[in-house]
Amino acid sequence: MSGRTRARACPERTCVGCRERAAKDELLRIVAVQGACVPDRRGTLPGRGAYVHPTQACLDLAVRRRAFPRALRGSGPLDTSVLSRYVERCAGQTGPPRPARGGGRPQAGTAGRR
Repeated sequence: MSGRTRARACPERTCVGCRERAAKDELLRIVAVQGACVPDRRGTLPGRGAYVHPTQACLDLAVRRRAFPRALRGSGPLDTSVLSRYVERCAGQTGPPRPARGGGRPQAGTAGRR
């Protein structure tokens, strides 16, 4: 090997609201659960997902375009009230909140260090 490190590609997704491509970490994954659009913060819920910027403007565009039923391949309209409340709550933050890593436990080998 030449000693050079290869730059890893960052996964990109398209926002169903504004139709702009962005890094996966900047977007919020949405899944349909029992006829409602639900935010998938960790990206682990089963089923087809759609991505949207966590802003009210992109959410409104997606609802107006009826993008969620189309992207999630739903058979009818989906309830977006839970999603709207989530985006309003996150309006002051930069990007979707990420779950804490490690669950608050100290890492191996760091106990007793100060």
